Amino acid sequence: MPSVNTFEGAVVVLGTRPEIIKLAPIIGKMRPEPRLIHTGQHYDAQLSASFFEAFALRPPTTTLGVGGKSRGAQIGNAISALDELFAEISPTCVIAQGDTNSTVAAAVAANAREIPLIHVEAGLRSFDRAMPEEHNRVIADHLTDLCLAPTHVSRSNLVAEGIDEKRISITGNTVVDAVNHLLPDEGARAGILAQNDVERERFALSTFHRPENVDDPDRLATILDQLRLVGLPVVLPVHPRTRAQIDRHGLDRSGGLLRLIDPIGYVQFLGLLAECALAIGDSGGVQEEVSVLKRPMIVVRRSTERPEVLDTFCTLVSPDEISARARDWLTDLSGNLRRLAETPSPYGDGHASERSVEAIRSHLEAG
Repeated sequence: MPSVNTFEGAVVVLGTRPEIIKLAPIIGKMRPEPRLIHTGQHYDAQLSASFFEAFALRPPTTTLGVGGKSRGAQIGNAISALDELFAEISPTCVIAQGDTNSTVAAAVAANAREIPLIHVEAGLRSFDRAMPEEHNRVIADHLTDLCLAPTHVSRSNLVAEGIDEKRISITGNTVVDAVNHLLPDEGARAGILAQNDVERERFALSTFHRPENVDDPDRLATILDQLRLVGLPVVLPVHPRTRAQIDRHGLDRSGGLLRLIDPIGYVQFLGLLAECALAIGDSGGVQEEVSVLKRPMIVVRRSTERPEVLDTFCTLVSPDEISARARDWLTDLSGNLRRLAETPSPYGDGHASERSVEAIRSHLEAG
């Protein structure tokens, strides 16, 4: 029989909104609950604290406060702080998710202390070395004792890089679990639409935060100008990073059909995403979420680590193609939405968290 204390001493390291969203379903099924360490990579309350509240998670035991620094400083400071903390508390395992600076720091610190490392959402690859996250995820995967791969594509990537198949378990993606758990019901979604003065399937929802888009003022200006030409109201909750760049370069294009609003909670965002005509942005997580909610997404990026949704839910474009591609979708919106409604998400059936917890349990009990 499995030991009831299998997860005693387990530690979860996280630091950004996507990590909280995707780790929450796993944390909620572990008993005893693991100790949570927040690196502070996203230190704005709207991007961290609100998500702990949404998932009814206990606040982190420790916050490191590495936010607001360069990538190298974030990773270096987090490794140093985690190394000291791991020496003090002696975790039985370290669990990290995705491809953030927090993830790679947790991986290096755990490896240095010879602590078993679990990587949730392992094996994603964009094959784009200009993407910082690509380096983070590759390093984490190769230091990991147990890779929890969301799809067969991600598993194949790991095997191709020489990672032992015994170290890989296909679980599905916990984003499906999270969306199913937190999606507001139809009545609540109607209220969210009213609060934002939009109508069902008669607006676009947008989000941009990636450096390749927001740190280049010309590229960001093109994106904002293109959003004004979509032909529908576009609701754009502005990430703090994006707001800083808009203000710095005088790029505010709000007005008319483009509505720049303050960041919103994850539940409200899901409510809008479920009711929009289409999504436009650069978020990796939203590429997964639209496959659950059966919405189309225009992905404004050079590359994506989520090829499973290309040519079904998502299409990859350059900034100057946004409005034309949006009009293509909108020409037969009802037909496109019917097609997507019949297309299963490649990220699983909403039980990835159970599979993940069982895989972690089996790995730890096997010694």
